[in-house]
Amino acid sequence: MNFPLADLEGIADLLGDTLGSALGGEAHRALSNRELVDALGVVERLGRITDAARLALAGEVGRRADSEFGDDAITAQFGCGSAQEIVERTTLVSAATARARLRDAKAITGRMTLTGQTRPAPLEHARAALAAGRLSADALTTIVDALRPLQGRCSVDELEAAEFELVGAAVGDAEAPACGIHELKVMATTWALFLDPDGALPDEEYSERMRGIRVSRLSRRGLRRIYGDVTDDVAAQFDRLVDAHLNPRVQDRGPRFVDAEAEADGVPDDCVPDPRTIDQKRHDAFASILSAAAGAAETPTLGGAAPTLIITTTEEDLATPKGVAFVESAAGPVPVPASFARHVGCHGTMHRVTLAANGAIKALRIEDRVFNHWQRKAIGARDGGCVIPGCTVSAAWCEVHHVIDWAKGGPTSVDNGVLLCWHHHRGIETSGWEIRMVDGVPHVRPPGWVDPQRRWREPNRLLLNELRRARSA
Repeated sequence: MNFPLADLEGIADLLGDTLGSALGGEAHRALSNRELVDALGVVERLGRITDAARLALAGEVGRRADSEFGDDAITAQFGCGSAQEIVERTTLVSAATARARLRDAKAITGRMTLTGQTRPAPLEHARAALAAGRLSADALTTIVDALRPLQGRCSVDELEAAEFELVGAAVGDAEAPACGIHELKVMATTWALFLDPDGALPDEEYSERMRGIRVSRLSRRGLRRIYGDVTDDVAAQFDRLVDAHLNPRVQDRGPRFVDAEAEADGVPDDCVPDPRTIDQKRHDAFASILSAAAGAAETPTLGGAAPTLIITTTEEDLATPKGVAFVESAAGPVPVPASFARHVGCHGTMHRVTLAANGAIKALRIEDRVFNHWQRKAIGARDGGCVIPGCTVSAAWCEVHHVIDWAKGGPTSVDNGVLLCWHHHRGIETSGWEIRMVDGVPHVRPPGWVDPQRRWREPNRLLLNELRRARSA
């Protein structure tokens, strides 16, 4: 029998026209309150039937993508690397949606044995209720999340009993109305604890199996979401690294500025208020950790060189305060302010590529503006850490900043380099802090909200001040 694709398309067109005429435009505004609520329920049932078809088709795609099909696998035929990619490209949904559909579909998709026999779906009651339009996709996800970890640890009969009760509660009957998702989650959790009090899997095995980190592909106003689950030891290591950045550590601050006039004005130099939230501080600490890791000797190379950000911009944008640049990422080119390009270029080698009108490479010029190992050691010994007053980031986590921009003729020398943490380095153009070199010594001037008189002063960790303090002790 031929698949009635034309019939389905006709049904979809008819349904679209019907809903459009009944509820489209301003038609829904004419409904009474009772009619509006009834229509909401009916359309939701249509959506559930559609969800059931979506999951059934996605489940079959997942089944045909298994390695047992070999060269006949659906992924090989359509040139895709996974079932998820097929779903993404065909339906134009996000990766997260495609992944969720395949995960839930696996629980309601039957399998064929090697002998050709059909095996029922792992959650057959849920499949039937979903196909009838009685079970919502959200309810199915709740049941799958609760019962899937129990497979292999509980008997088939126990899992079927739990599934039967949960599906019954989700769809309701003549004696009891359907429960909400919140109540269903409570019931599902209770069943999981009852069937396996010690947990779905042993802690170590579960954590090893479920660990993972994901980065969203889409950027929203310059932000991308990182989410996932890490093992306890990785989380503890991350906490220690972040604490190394965020802990005030009074003993590491070094001497305060010897400036009686500033003290009298009530502007203690090592107590500059930090306007960042704790989450923003944690983000900046994470950025510093990534920057340090990229340049570490132990970090694997890419193409024979350390992992390097590729930033594309024009000379005009680079010189313009509101210029635009593009940074390469797994999601493709992402637009960023040109100030980001200047920030990265301040402590990295720049490869300037000139393109012809047809896109061919016309010229390649490499400009090395990186402070070498010994220069960084010397600057670190002099500054001790970020030169901005009140900042406690140590030298090991700082970047070296050209006081006079390299593009404006500033040399890559110890007399033109100072240590700045990632946060202060990135915002040096807009934060109001200013830096200058006086006889090889960095001087810092705060913005007006910190010191209304905006006086120049030496950084709080200057090696010379340390020596003076040691002699006077």
